[in-house]
Amino acid sequence: MTQIFNFSAGPAVLPKEVLQQAAHDMLDWHGSGMSVMEMSHRGPEFSSIHRQAMIDLRELLNVPANYKILFQQGGGLGQNAIVPLNLAGRRPDPVIDFVHTGTWSGKSAKEAARFARVNIAASSEPDHFTRVPARDTWRLSDDASYLHICTNETIDGVEYPDAPDVPADLPIVADMSSHILSRQIDISKYGVIFAGAQKNIGPAGLTLVIVREDLLDFASPQCPSAFHWKTCAEHDSLYNTPPTYAIYIAGLVFAWLKQRGGVAAMEAINIEKARLLYAALDADDFYANRVDPAYRSRMNIPFYLRDESLNEQFLAGAKERGLLQLKGHKSVGGMRASIYNAMPIEGVQALVDYLNTFAGR
Repeated sequence: MTQIFNFSAGPAVLPKEVLQQAAHDMLDWHGSGMSVMEMSHRGPEFSSIHRQAMIDLRELLNVPANYKILFQQGGGLGQNAIVPLNLAGRRPDPVIDFVHTGTWSGKSAKEAARFARVNIAASSEPDHFTRVPARDTWRLSDDASYLHICTNETIDGVEYPDAPDVPADLPIVADMSSHILSRQIDISKYGVIFAGAQKNIGPAGLTLVIVREDLLDFASPQCPSAFHWKTCAEHDSLYNTPPTYAIYIAGLVFAWLKQRGGVAAMEAINIEKARLLYAALDADDFYANRVDPAYRSRMNIPFYLRDESLNEQFLAGAKERGLLQLKGHKSVGGMRASIYNAMPIEGVQALVDYLNTFAGR
């Protein structure tokens, strides 16, 4: 059988070892006689899974003690509503600042506008979303409830190199859905971090929220209790039935990351994977990645063929080689390779070999 490498942007590839462990546990988790999907979320078996996942994630990301980790549902798109419902109330006449760097920050701003005034402090739309706007061009509000950024744009392939420098009293809310756990980050620079699990963590259905404790209690009266951060924190993310199986898989992924040296070790591998792929794309003008090199994503790499009439031929040839899910998002076209933590370097090298072969042909 041809070796398969799945470059899907999400739901995305999972480590083979994690899938094998899940398969082994499917009918009988650790002698309990139950599948994890059948366990009570308040029983001792799942409680141990839940607790260990929390411990491992806090260790992997070096989450400070004054931050709560929440396991929620609704995905990143859901958090686009949940965040303003929890934070807009920090100010009596709420305004939310956004830096618009691509598709997902745009969706976030549109959703937030249902709950508060939105100020687009800066936008790279005039540059076709190929960069993060220069910090000195940002026009932040005087009294914003918070600043929202998407630190890695999954569709457009733009990534922030670091947290932006903003006034100390302006919390940064960061959508890190497509690159969390792929690089070291300083959690203390952010007020809130959220991430859908289906890219670097596990199956769709789980959403991580990391929130500074002083930001827990500003929810509007309209905020559903199941999504009220303070309520969720007080109940250790068990106020309602959580996505138990997704948490279990996430816990296996966290253990897998720890076994491989943690986030620092994974970041070094991700740097090399991205270097290999961008070098192949930049080798000549047969392919093009249009993102400013200073802001190129390590996780999501969109690219275009010079002659786009060859797109279907390129995709067919890739599929023959076991290189799957390379078609770009319908909103931007072209191709996209998502090379998350679980994508081995061998998969990237196989794609590089195909890029070179196809261009030579």
